[in-house]
Amino acid sequence: MDTENETMKTEQETKSGDNNKIVRFILTFFLGWLGSLIINHTSLKPEGFTSRTGLYLILGIVTFDIYPLVASICNLFFDASKERNIGYKKD
Repeated sequence: MDTENETMKTEQETKSGDNNKIVRFILTFFLGWLGSLIINHTSLKPEGFTSRTGLYLILGIVTFDIYPLVASICNLFFDASKERNIGYKKD
């Protein structure tokens, strides 16, 4: 019984994490630095990480919106176990 409950909890956490990745992608893809700001001040913020709002703004201007595009796509592949994730810094 305990292993079934643990398996169900793990599946729910995985689905929730996938949903958060999709929402973070949509926010940063369509809103850029403003979406990053929203992520940092809601429950969408990954534990132990902060979205780099300033970089979305500054590098977006310098790279003609290439950085925000790449960083928003990388939101789909965010992995908290990695030391570095594009668009995020560790707290």
